[in-house]
Amino acid sequence: MRAVFMHGDHDIRVQDVPDPVLASGPSASGRDAIVRVVASCVCGSDLWGYRGVRGGGERRMGHEFVGVVEQIGDAVGKVKVGDFVIAPFYVCCGECANCRNGVSTSCLNGGWWGSEVKDEGYADAGQGERVRVPLADGTLVVVPGGEPDPALVPGLLTLSDVMCTGHHAAVSGGVRQGSTVAVVGDGAVGLSAIIAARRLGATRIVAMSRHESRQRLAREFGATDVVPERGDEGIARLKEMFGGIGPDVVLECVGTKESMDQALRSARPGGQVGFVGVPAGGPELPVQQMFSTNVGVRGGVAPVRGYIEELLPEVLDGRIQPGRVFDVELPLSEAAEAYAAMDERRAVKVLLRP
Repeated sequence: MRAVFMHGDHDIRVQDVPDPVLASGPSASGRDAIVRVVASCVCGSDLWGYRGVRGGGERRMGHEFVGVVEQIGDAVGKVKVGDFVIAPFYVCCGECANCRNGVSTSCLNGGWWGSEVKDEGYADAGQGERVRVPLADGTLVVVPGGEPDPALVPGLLTLSDVMCTGHHAAVSGGVRQGSTVAVVGDGAVGLSAIIAARRLGATRIVAMSRHESRQRLAREFGATDVVPERGDEGIARLKEMFGGIGPDVVLECVGTKESMDQALRSARPGGQVGFVGVPAGGPELPVQQMFSTNVGVRGGVAPVRGYIEELLPEVLDGRIQPGRVFDVELPLSEAAEAYAAMDERRAVKVLLRP
């Protein structure tokens, strides 16, 4: 089978690898499954390694995928052969204290795609034709009704990461009925955060975006206003729009020092920042400023496994359409072009089909 590898800065290759097999032997838990990938994608966080900022070097790529279960281990009870499943961007058991407390990203038995998982061996990365999924019952979410209409696949794929991550930003920021919200970042997560903020009842949502195509999509997703300015000028615009003090909530969806500064200085006194941008470029928290303004910060790596089942019905019936963040679709063989298109901002997000 084929899978995508990063070999260094701006060096993406599709290579032949052995087909995955169920773990066997005396130490095998029998809790894994083999999934045939129907669709995967490139994430904005993948670009940090691609650009040489962090997490580079040779490694297998991809942490977002949906597909069909082809085999299951003897101890798998919830997932069946033939099920169409969504894989969150990490492996989790669903049973440990952290999973039960809603922080499945800190699962005591789990791990990350493309790395070793405690007691379960290596978890294949998602940009490939098949994946061995450890802890299948805890990790995978079954989509009712079997393999869906192909038109639904992009939306279902967003539930593996970006839609649920945008939702985590909004939940962490405390967005509720009547909130005023600004979203820093117009990538797939930022656009998804607009959907989430609208869904949770925000009455005014400002998209911080400089790109016409993304501005248009932001408005279609629920943004009421667009602010293209950044830094002091952007903060001044936001303050002016909201009574001279700023919005109730700012959602930080980038992960740089500049984006966090923008978010913290834009929120009204006593407001909240919900942050989900993968930290890169040295984001910092100015404690004295936060002390003086009572602006709070909450968020982090999104425990998306706990959000998928909440959002899934609304993707299936079309109430939310996050799959529209995919504006380019390519075959797996053109993965290098997928990375380049996102790196050069020629695409918001690229969907890969095996």
